[in-house]
Amino acid sequence: MITLTDSAANKVGALLAEEDEGDLALRVAVRPGGCSGFSYEMYFDGEFADDDKTLEHGGVKVVVDPSSAMLLEGATLDYKDGLQETGFSINNPNAQRTCGCGQSFS
Repeated sequence: MITLTDSAANKVGALLAEEDEGDLALRVAVRPGGCSGFSYEMYFDGEFADDDKTLEHGGVKVVVDPSSAMLLEGATLDYKDGLQETGFSINNPNAQRTCGCGQSFS
């Protein structure tokens, strides 16, 4: 399943703290669509299914549905905050091809 870098875990933890709600987790999913076939989706979620895969990194709970977990096996979520690049990115070894925006893959 997907892992988080320390930078990503810290940023997600800060964003979750701003939400000031109880049991929220970062949900990472893969959906059909995007210019390369699949796209990534990330959002805070408080509803969990029995078959969701969960992990915790740096105090941040991450939830992935089973079909997305297969496509995210070995992937890493990173966060950069710099002049050249700012935001979250997913490095996915399962992606054979990605689009220019980095938000979709096949």
